[in-house]
Amino acid sequence: MKSYQVTEFGKPLELREYENPTPTGKEVLIKISACGVCHSDLHLAEGFFDLGNGKKITLSDRGTKLPFTPGHEITGEVVAKGENAEEINIGDKGIVFPWIGCQDCESCQNEKETLCENPKYLGARLNGGYSDHIMIPDGKYLVPYGDLDPYQAAPYACSGLTAYSALKKIPNTNSDEFILVIGAGGVGCNGILLAPSIHKAKIIAIDIDESKRIEAKKLGAFAAFSPEDKKEILELCAGKIVAAIDFVGNEETTNFGINMINKGGAVVVVGLYGGSISLSLPLIPMRSLNLKGSYVGELKELKELVEIIKSGSVKLINVKPQKLDTANEAMNDLKNGKVNGRIVLCP
Repeated sequence: MKSYQVTEFGKPLELREYENPTPTGKEVLIKISACGVCHSDLHLAEGFFDLGNGKKITLSDRGTKLPFTPGHEITGEVVAKGENAEEINIGDKGIVFPWIGCQDCESCQNEKETLCENPKYLGARLNGGYSDHIMIPDGKYLVPYGDLDPYQAAPYACSGLTAYSALKKIPNTNSDEFILVIGAGGVGCNGILLAPSIHKAKIIAIDIDESKRIEAKKLGAFAAFSPEDKKEILELCAGKIVAAIDFVGNEETTNFGINMINKGGAVVVVGLYGGSISLSLPLIPMRSLNLKGSYVGELKELKELVEIIKSGSVKLINVKPQKLDTANEAMNDLKNGKVNGRIVLCP
């Protein structure tokens, strides 16, 4: 088994080779077809998340041990299974759900594994998809993707699922209303593409990068602006910005969303860029502000999303397949803002 691993935080990934593991119990061994390169992989490789005000949360504090294989947007095929993996067969193909919980706590039992206090996320707690094989603890985490291209399907395990779950946290909208999508990277682009399957509101894309604004309009955004264009945005939306989804997650972007929405509107913070904000507490009730966090999504949501994608009712995100051996190059390109759509690594 060939894997690109984090062996030291803040350093390039290293190629390591191991024997393929043998699954037992309900475990399933997957031969990987593709693995998307996600912004959170950058944080994981750096070893920390920025909490703002000089504070950090480290991966070591959260139970991640070195070395580990990053990558959580995975598609693949079952090549071996344990003796108790009865509901899955050799040769089955699908998207791997990576947001796995302990499987024992109340949250996990209620199918809310992202709320688990002792998670086993692939690509962080368990080895992920920058590899040619991966072991998953249960065949139930492989979601069949039908006739979809495995390269196209891979980003829906995180980028697509994260956007879908965030969109679902916004109350129903009308066709004369607007939702701001802040950040037109991979996840934001998926939000633009998926929005019509959930909401009637028009999507306004916000990004500092002109090329990403152009791409956002190609993908179906009603309009795309720089965050400096506040006056033009407010004139266009005429007081009907009912929600903002912040796919960046820094002080400037979250404050932008809060300042732009109507009374009673919702700001959903998704991005993990880092930092902190200062809020005037009286304005929260006075504006009936709804500030929400949305972290990836649940297994049942991934199943819903895959059915939407399989139906052909939405456009698919642009993907750029690259060889697994370019993992470090791909991460550098993402870090430096050179990626539109999604890079997927292919063994």
